[in-house]
Amino acid sequence: MDFYQETLKRKEEMVKDLQGLIQIPSLRDLDTKTENAPFGKELRNALDYVLNMAKKDGFKTRDLEGYAGVVEFGEGDEIMGVLGHLDIVPIGTGWTFNPFGGEIKDGYIMGRGTQDDKGPTMAGYYAMKILKEMGFKPKKRVFLIVGCDEETGMSCMKYYNEHGEIPDFGFVPDADFPVVYGEKGIMNLSLDGDVQTKIVRLKAGERPNMCIGEASVTLLGYAQKDLFNFYLNTNHLKGEISELNGEVTYKIYGKFSHGAKPDDGINAAWHCLNFVGSAYQDEFASKTATLLRDWRAEPLGVKVFGSHMGYLTMNIGVVEIEHNHAHIILDIRYPNETNDEFIFNTISKTFESHKSELKVSLIQAKEPLFVNPKSTLVSTLDKIYRDYSKDLTTPLLTMGGGTYARSFKNFVAFGAEFPTRHRPEWVGQVHQADEGYELEQFYLATAIYAQAIYDLTK
Repeated sequence: MDFYQETLKRKEEMVKDLQGLIQIPSLRDLDTKTENAPFGKELRNALDYVLNMAKKDGFKTRDLEGYAGVVEFGEGDEIMGVLGHLDIVPIGTGWTFNPFGGEIKDGYIMGRGTQDDKGPTMAGYYAMKILKEMGFKPKKRVFLIVGCDEETGMSCMKYYNEHGEIPDFGFVPDADFPVVYGEKGIMNLSLDGDVQTKIVRLKAGERPNMCIGEASVTLLGYAQKDLFNFYLNTNHLKGEISELNGEVTYKIYGKFSHGAKPDDGINAAWHCLNFVGSAYQDEFASKTATLLRDWRAEPLGVKVFGSHMGYLTMNIGVVEIEHNHAHIILDIRYPNETNDEFIFNTISKTFESHKSELKVSLIQAKEPLFVNPKSTLVSTLDKIYRDYSKDLTTPLLTMGGGTYARSFKNFVAFGAEFPTRHRPEWVGQVHQADEGYELEQFYLATAIYAQAIYDLTK
């Protein structure tokens, strides 16, 4: 079967349906939380959009009280799952496109969630739709499970595990091709304490899993213009100074990135601490910046390189300092050669040994995911990707990002980003401004997913 040609027959319809989903600003908003809408109005709207589309196309659907939805296809005892999510990260700044527009430019569809994860989820849906319209009768049930809280803790999948039918195996279209067979463990740590600092106010960052792309720090007194300009120039940064009512505010522009790849970003909040520490001889700011200076967390004593997953990474995701109280959230991704207990104990002792006023506490910890790269699931998906993409060189992958794959046994992340495709500079990556997804990748991923469902359920 030529699933790619079948996909191209439906490409206008696919793009229209994806644009409609992108135009729903599906941010978690607990202020609009109601019964059957545990994550707010817009996420309820996004879930309804997908379920209504599936009903119109003749699929069975289930609504798990607004936490997640299921689109079902086929018959059988075993269940294959395809897991996608409808929630998005905050918009941030620096957009030149409407983040909820779904505009098409030069073969890319633009907007928040186009790649993470609305585009790949729609590819999974259309893979099922193509098979259904072609008359395929899978010998296993196929579930497209769409969740609503992937970006903020995956409570949707916890709810699903308690109330839904558990799939036996499957894949998650929320990462890269060829196949991601391992995901790092994830820890969120909170650093809190009453501190002695000259900082009047520093509030930056919305999510632990986003590198802080811009931040402002306010102090009393006059601006240290020469020192600030020197700091910006030596660190190749841009910034601004404003003065009002005896206070000076320094704003630093860094670079947003996914918290799993802090080395791809520039953390503006860290630079605020570092600048204040040096320019104002602020011991708290200086000590904290020194301890948190390395994305591999070497000063914290937990630097480790994994044979499959690479370096442990540390991202500073939230910084709140006001009224001489500090609250900082770290997002740590670690390989399977270490564990959360060692990391927590070591970092706690490091802050204690440096006589820091900050106390370390654990917010959450999730163990690493590791599926045998020689398993039937991985081997089958890998072959399908190679056959369609003609990419014979990109190795199987592990990553620092966390997907729904860790929610069930025998799941891996599978696309939908193609490593061999060039991304223009004007197109942002996931969690960045001007996020976009190439339509050719959208079509090819759909064909690959259709082939995967066919091969694994026939």
